[in-house]
Amino acid sequence: MARRAKPVAGKVIVYALLLFWTFISLFPIYWTVTTSFKTAVNVTQGHLIPWVDFWPDWRGWRSLGLSPDTIGKTSTVRDEFSKRFQNSVIVSVGASLLAVVIGSLAAYGLSRFQYKFGRMSNKDIAFFFLSQLVLPPVVLAMPFLVLYKELALLDSKVGLILLYALTVLPIVIWIMRDQFATIPIELEEAAAIDGASVWGAFLRIVLPIALPGMVAAFILSLVLCWNEYFFAALLTSTNATTIPVMVASQTGSQGINWWSMAALSTAAIAPLAIIGIFLERYIIKGLTAGAIK
Repeated sequence: MARRAKPVAGKVIVYALLLFWTFISLFPIYWTVTTSFKTAVNVTQGHLIPWVDFWPDWRGWRSLGLSPDTIGKTSTVRDEFSKRFQNSVIVSVGASLLAVVIGSLAAYGLSRFQYKFGRMSNKDIAFFFLSQLVLPPVVLAMPFLVLYKELALLDSKVGLILLYALTVLPIVIWIMRDQFATIPIELEEAAAIDGASVWGAFLRIVLPIALPGMVAAFILSLVLCWNEYFFAALLTSTNATTIPVMVASQTGSQGINWWSMAALSTAAIAPLAIIGIFLERYIIKGLTAGAIK
């Protein structure tokens, strides 16, 4: 009995720790969603449980014109939110697609061909790409501000797409490099014997196999681009402003509109949560590629 009790106790401890960590991880999301249904008194008093500590109210969503009683009426705030949401979708999807295309090609080259630039070999080049993530964004603020002013890219979605693609490119290259490394090169050699070119083998053989990794890289890039605030606030003003900038604008001289900020944050979180749920298997396959050989 004692021997059986030990594995059971171990499992109980493990599941208890997992439940505790799940609570810690999901509590900020729960707090954000519930705050969007609170009044000022409920926010300041820290009420947590709907219908127990407080009665839900549509105040946060009403301030955005998204409550049931305002959704059918004209709302300038809702129009502004729709514009910012559309900007975020265009910029995030465009930058992620561009980064995945360029990054996949670069990663395929690093995994299949040998390069030499001075003392730098393939591993050094791959590490150089990854090391760019160490650079603080504030260091790039002035150069990009001056460059975009000269190129007339300030307050434009094209400018943000190019910049965001550049920032997430190292992550895409690193993920796809590991993904391509798990694909046997013999498959491409067999395709070459059958008359396929390098591009033909890449598009017909390698790309379908590496699709889970590409999806994982795309989703990770999408999340990073969607949540980016610093460059969006620095390089945009009216036309290309994104959701994170609109969320931050709820802080003013008269205080913070917690309910409006929470409603905006909930609306910003929802699309990413839905994407993550439906594409979870691709994320797991892509991010675990190369872990087991």
